[in-house]
Amino acid sequence: MATKPSKTAPVKGVDSRIADNKKALFNYAIEERFEAGMVLEGWEVKALREGKVQLTDGYVVIREGELFLIGCQINPLNTASTHISPDSVRTKKLLLHREQIRRLIGKVEQKGYTLVPLNMHWKNGKVKCEMALAKGKAEHDKRDTIKEREGKREVERVMKSRTR
Repeated sequence: MATKPSKTAPVKGVDSRIADNKKALFNYAIEERFEAGMVLEGWEVKALREGKVQLTDGYVVIREGELFLIGCQINPLNTASTHISPDSVRTKKLLLHREQIRRLIGKVEQKGYTLVPLNMHWKNGKVKCEMALAKGKAEHDKRDTIKEREGKREVERVMKSRTR
């Protein structure tokens, strides 16, 4: 008899979101997206299964040809092991192909470009971080985004009331 998978455990072959960075899409204009693996400790994976992660303050830096995720907070579970001391804001290493990292180094050195994490998700039982090469938006661009969003909401309201 097959057992049903639990809600928190990732299912092999199925992608599922762990956390999204909604502020990144508002504050940055996305140029290119990349998917990177993450080097995590055991307690971090357990906390991710419970959804105890915050990406909003996170950013990606390149040091000595390697990518690191800084500012991503993974809160430890109360049931974490007693023989380790979990650090919730630990710097996490991201895994990407060497050619992609070289290309990113060239792009990030250009004025105004930065690497921001967009989301974390499960892929084939492993944690992946989707990050983007982005350029910061000016204040008027953010206002335009708000206007577009409100305009779309208004159109949806009118269409919804019209179909009733």
